[in-house]
Amino acid sequence: MTENKYIIISMDDPKIKHLADVLGNKTSKKIIDYLAEHSEASEKDIVDALRIPASTVEYNIGKLLKSGFVEKKKNFFWSKKGKKIVMYELSNKSILISPNRGTSEKLKSLLPGFILTLTGTFAVWVFDTIKSGNIQNNVAQDYVIQNSQKMILENVPELSNGMSNVIQANAVWGWFLSGGILALLIFAMVNWRKL
Repeated sequence: MTENKYIIISMDDPKIKHLADVLGNKTSKKIIDYLAEHSEASEKDIVDALRIPASTVEYNIGKLLKSGFVEKKKNFFWSKKGKKIVMYELSNKSILISPNRGTSEKLKSLLPGFILTLTGTFAVWVFDTIKSGNIQNNVAQDYVIQNSQKMILENVPELSNGMSNVIQANAVWGWFLSGGILALLIFAMVNWRKL
């Protein structure tokens, strides 16, 4: 599984508060600088190197973890007293802050899907017209020419039923268009916050 090399944070994301707290805190900046110089460090290493109280380091590490600047390493050590010592490292991710996206921008992101649906519908319509349109028109014309006088005189209702069966077009393109628009609407409703 590939890990994202960036974090995108919108202005209305609750994570932006943690990011602002970290960037405005001198102690957090010192911890980031220390971790940039050393590839990994435990809380005790940071306390000893920066001469900051352990509770302050623990608090700021928590803020750095929430903001995404720092990650816990998978490997850890055990102290002489049997406590688990977690190692921390800087996350190798770029942080992008994006402005709030309005409704018009969200709808613009759906535009390619709508255009693709219309193009597909047109292709289905053309295929349907070429495939069945010419055959049905020829059959209908032959049917009308050969039997029109006889049918009109004998049975007018049968003529109308037969003609409607022959001339009735297969509206596959309508179903394709309806399905495509329905799929776009469902996609938009499910992913509205992500768009």
